[in-house]
Amino acid sequence: MDAKVIWQGKELNFTGTAERGHTLLLSGSPEDGSPPPGFAPFELIAVGLAGCTAMDVISILKKKRQDVTNFEVRVHGERASEHPKVFTHLWIEYVVTGHNLEREAVERSVQLSVEKYCGVHAMLEKNSPIEHKITIQEA
Repeated sequence: MDAKVIWQGKELNFTGTAERGHTLLLSGSPEDGSPPPGFAPFELIAVGLAGCTAMDVISILKKKRQDVTNFEVRVHGERASEHPKVFTHLWIEYVVTGHNLEREAVERSVQLSVEKYCGVHAMLEKNSPIEHKITIQEA
């Protein structure tokens, strides 16, 4: 896997590119206090964690023939106050909406993701605890 960032010539704005050709804007906090125009690097880590486990869970739920109509993974992270400001604790909430969902199937899907398949989760849990919450809603 290859990735790169290119400085955009002002502030802390960079264009990030992955080897498959996708691009996004990365930004630090602007000096004038305005909202940054792009993702902060740690936001991308949280999005990567959410995306990694979400892809696992929805794939497993489909194989279990669960009728999912909406699925959301929310990640909240706390960071150290001193440099390097690593994540010190993470919380993941899985919000699964569907028809007649089996709690056991949803719980097992999350378990398989966090214990076996999600490499981002495996990497991050080496540094900080990760808690999980599952919310199931009837559509």
